[in-house]
Amino acid sequence: MNTTSASRAEAPAGATPVATVLVWDAPVRVVHWLMVLSFAGAWFTAESEAWRLLHVTLGYTLAALAVFRIAWGLVGTRHARFSDFVRGPAAVLRYLRSLWGPDPEHHVGHNPAGALAILALLLLALGVTASGWALYNELGGDWLEEVHEFAANLMLAVVLVHVAGVAIASWLHRENLVRAMVTGRKPGTPRDAIRSAWRSVAVLVLAAALGFWWMQWQQAPSRTTSADAPAAATPARHRARDDD
Repeated sequence: MNTTSASRAEAPAGATPVATVLVWDAPVRVVHWLMVLSFAGAWFTAESEAWRLLHVTLGYTLAALAVFRIAWGLVGTRHARFSDFVRGPAAVLRYLRSLWGPDPEHHVGHNPAGALAILALLLLALGVTASGWALYNELGGDWLEEVHEFAANLMLAVVLVHVAGVAIASWLHRENLVRAMVTGRKPGTPRDAIRSAWRSVAVLVLAAALGFWWMQWQQAPSRTTSADAPAAATPARHRARDDD
């Protein structure tokens, strides 16, 4: 069975358009938004020592999500698989050139240019986390910190390019791609639809992430000891003055 996404020009003449069809399964959507949350949270807590545990927790979460997305890209539903949307340089250039024409090339799943951003983000997520883990465990010097910061900045740049690409594609094709990544549905024909949303897998992914966060929260250093120390010392000083 052919699993490639069809462009408008490639769509069969007899295809009956429908309002919307299910394109993105639940695991793809849950992983996407968890990765957004994890990267944003890790980015904003990077410079604060007080939020170090949260920064590390979100970094590890980001890596685990990237590993899952890579695995799901091999065995997941039709439009989640890399074989459906990863194309060669010629396809990428053809797609980008079509954006300047009267009939931009349309893909039900990820377009070839978006595929490059997705692959880059997955690899960078692993690279950022690996360098962060080594840095957290003091396995390198200042050079490792620079590598970690460079990888994080590069990932932010790819994120911004990806967001710009989503905005442009949404405008050109008159479809809300952000909403599609929430609902899983896009304009298409019955032959474009996937059979199942695989919600059970998405629930397991979400439960694993929340469970890991809860475990990390339990390991957070307690502030009770440090807060009670001055209070315990104060009566001792008062007793010393009373003895005088």
